[in-house]
Amino acid sequence: MFPYFSLGKLSNRSTVFPLQFLDRNTEAPKHRSPMLPHITPLILTFNEAPNIARTLDKLLWAKQVLVIDSFSTDETLKLVAGFPQAQVIQRKFDSFAGQCNFGLENVATPWVLSLDADYLLPEAFVEEIKSSAADNGVDGYSARFNYCVFGKPLRSTLYPPRTVLYRKEKAIYHDEGHGHRVQVNGPTRMLSARFCRAQSRSPPSTWRASITF
Repeated sequence: MFPYFSLGKLSNRSTVFPLQFLDRNTEAPKHRSPMLPHITPLILTFNEAPNIARTLDKLLWAKQVLVIDSFSTDETLKLVAGFPQAQVIQRKFDSFAGQCNFGLENVATPWVLSLDADYLLPEAFVEEIKSSAADNGVDGYSARFNYCVFGKPLRSTLYPPRTVLYRKEKAIYHDEGHGHRVQVNGPTRMLSARFCRAQSRSPPSTWRASITF
């Protein structure tokens, strides 16, 4: 027979609960921690007024978005201010890797979603991450890209896959040529969802007619 304990003083209305003893040989159930609440999107900006609002509009699910701004002189900061979850830190630009590593130091969550200001985050990505666990043994995720013009993806693109989602503690950025690349010290996986890199302005009329979707 199980012993009993009650909440509060015993009375006619007291609720009594049996104490359950866990067999030491029985493993406690493993709970899958959802990943989405543990992700902070990180975006670098400098004069990204044509892009930033469109990109932030796809990140309304995030509790916080961290924007590292290199002292924009256009309407970028005004547009970012329209998104309450976006936090802006201004830092003088030294290199892309320097900006990103500074951003990592200011991210509070264990996971980082690294985005350029002209990326369009697909709904399929959010749905895919919703079904993933934060403790699944993967330290990073890469994505393939479509290049989009007038909001439509081109049939082919030369833009290579990029690691976009990773554990903060496993990542460090390095400058590479004119750009930068994140190094993730752990296993990575390719996402099914394809990201879109958007054309923010109308292409020149000389080649506009040759675009095929």
